[in-house]
Amino acid sequence: MSEQNTLRKWKLSDLGTFLKNSFLAILRGQFLLRLHVDKYFVHIVYVFFLFAMLILISLGTEGTLNRVEENRKKIEQLQITYLDKTYEVAEKSRRSAISDGLKATGSEVGEPVQPAIILKK
Repeated sequence: MSEQNTLRKWKLSDLGTFLKNSFLAILRGQFLLRLHVDKYFVHIVYVFFLFAMLILISLGTEGTLNRVEENRKKIEQLQITYLDKTYEVAEKSRRSAISDGLKATGSEVGEPVQPAIILKK
């Protein structure tokens, strides 16, 4: 019977005061001391630091992956533009297209009849 008297019975109001005291202890920085984990404080700080670094690295990786996707889309657009320009240059560099273009503009320039003359220095 004496053990039952020495053990305190918990009430619902005790839970509120416990939470209030715990919250105030957290604000004062005494919560870990009340739990008697002060000898592990360095380890707790180290684990917190590792989690913070993990979050930062994952955020950086996500940003990099977003940039990679955007650049991949830009590269696809540039490849399409490059292929269009290559096709246009190939079509305009044909001899028949050049002579047709010159005739359409009314130019007297045409295919050479004689080979070019080499000028001496």
